[in-house]
Amino acid sequence: MSEGDAEPQAVDLTALDIDQLLSLFIAILAAKAWQYMGVRLAPGKKEAEKDMAKAAAAIDCAALLADRLAPSLPEAEARRLRAMITDLQINYAKNA
Repeated sequence: MSEGDAEPQAVDLTALDIDQLLSLFIAILAAKAWQYMGVRLAPGKKEAEKDMAKAAAAIDCAALLADRLAPSLPEAEARRLRAMITDLQINYAKNA
């Protein structure tokens, strides 16, 4: 098996600190928002699934978590996170 074929390793979520967990949750919610807006395909799907109510919920929750996490991040990382949330919000408005 080559290095590129290695199976993903399980992560013990209980070992992560709260900032790491918030970052992970934000990333998951952002990915789901893109899927629910129909911009990205969900894994294993052949067609986009569009559910704007679920997209809005994912974006709102990601924004809430990002606001909570931002004060503990370096300024550049907080700006990147805010830009990601803004991008989701703009794309939501375009797709709604």
